[in-house]
Amino acid sequence: MALYPKIAVAYTQIVTILPDELGDVQDFREGVGAQWTFLSDADHAIPRDLDIWEYTTLPHQPTVPHTFVLEPGLKVYKVYNGYWFWGRPSTEELWQDLRAVSRKVRPDWDLGAPGLREDWDAGDKRRFYPYEGERWWQAAPDDAQGHEG
Repeated sequence: MALYPKIAVAYTQIVTILPDELGDVQDFREGVGAQWTFLSDADHAIPRDLDIWEYTTLPHQPTVPHTFVLEPGLKVYKVYNGYWFWGRPSTEELWQDLRAVSRKVRPDWDLGAPGLREDWDAGDKRRFYPYEGERWWQAAPDDAQGHEG
């Protein structure tokens, strides 16, 4: 996926879930050269829980491909039903969705927004990613053990 390097730079994660055994999933991941996380759902919990079986192709029971765009906290932002090819999201659609989610969840999306510059100048970085809260590299030396930089 040519979009993945851009996704990674944007502090965004993607996951592919396949209805196969873990070994087959890893072989597929290596075969396509994917750098993101692949998960195995060999017991078909996801299609069962979401009721996304392709009932028109019995007895094989494949699942209807779906793409879920999620907000933080795994809140569903948008669902694409890929039963038909044109129902699957294009790279441009994913880009637009990820832009919309980022704009929604990042208070520092627009550095020109009222009050942001004043907060920064005052040392209040709570609305700025990745500066809000304590990070491992800011922790006391005893607390930072086990973290890689």
